Amino acid sequence: MIDILINKKLIRLKDLKKKKILITGATGLIGKTLAITLYKISMKYHLDISLILLVRDINRLDKFLKELLNNNQIECIIGDIKEPIKYDSGIDYIIHAASITDSKMMIEKPVEVIYTNIIGTKNILELANNKKTISVVYLSSMEVYGFTTEDHLLTEEDVQYLNPLSLRSSYPESKRMCENLCIAYKNEYSIPVKILRLAQTFGKGVKKNDTRVFAQFARAVTENKNIQLSTDGLSERMYLDVEDCISAIILVLLNGQNGSAYNVGNKETFCSIKEMAEFVAGEIANGDIEIEMKKDSDTSKFSPKHKLYLDTSKIEALGWKPAKNLKDMYFEMIKEWNDENSIL
Repeated sequence: MIDILINKKLIRLKDLKKKKILITGATGLIGKTLAITLYKISMKYHLDISLILLVRDINRLDKFLKELLNNNQIECIIGDIKEPIKYDSGIDYIIHAASITDSKMMIEKPVEVIYTNIIGTKNILELANNKKTISVVYLSSMEVYGFTTEDHLLTEEDVQYLNPLSLRSSYPESKRMCENLCIAYKNEYSIPVKILRLAQTFGKGVKKNDTRVFAQFARAVTENKNIQLSTDGLSERMYLDVEDCISAIILVLLNGQNGSAYNVGNKETFCSIKEMAEFVAGEIANGDIEIEMKKDSDTSKFSPKHKLYLDTSKIEALGWKPAKNLKDMYFEMIKEWNDENSIL
């Protein structure tokens, strides 16, 4: 997908040549995939990009990236995003991908979720102001739309109600505040920031111990066990392949409008959780596993019933469109897990 955008001249390579790019959350799925992609682009097109990766624990860094730390193109800053970032040299671009996305943490550690989002984003925007950064991308979430059940496409202006008294709102409420913080810094300090509202993102690179529902379904396939649904599974949402996500980030970083938000997702993936479970059991597991309804009495740990069908026409107007569907995403994720097992 990246090469397609480059070949269509939607991504201008000259804008990346000899630039320094800071990526936060570089041990997470999106952060590490973004770093690897930018490194490979740099090597293929001789761009001499320098990557600065902010991580809390260097031992969690992807093996491929860790092996590159001794060269001049990749360096690590070890630190907590909630602390001011110290870096002596200039920074041209920033992609802020650091966040806590574990639903369990949203209930058990809501203060940490809120502070990581808000203080971390404030520190990134302050750094961008100090370094006079060319462009900043803040990665937000489709959850900022609230848990609407309305049956229509959600444009970037259609933000709905969220209950601030719900613990589970620690994540979407703080993401909303971060978006407003971005707009405040853009208008008061002229920070060139763009916002991406991502559909739930997965695919190659997801860790096998991931606790989110898509990974639970995939593990059921690899372990030949029935899928267990803890809710009625009627919530509907869109999904996004991680490589499609990366292409959107780079495109908006270079071509997006400052102060704008962009929905990013694959409309063809829109389905309920129950429908996705049925798809995995039938299409991915070839009917070898079944679905068991084991509803959890503690509903506070789950998001309320919702329908999040994003209008992606705004980012599509920049020339972006997704390349991979749910089947691709599951096959690539499970294949990587199986390859890891074969090595062991």
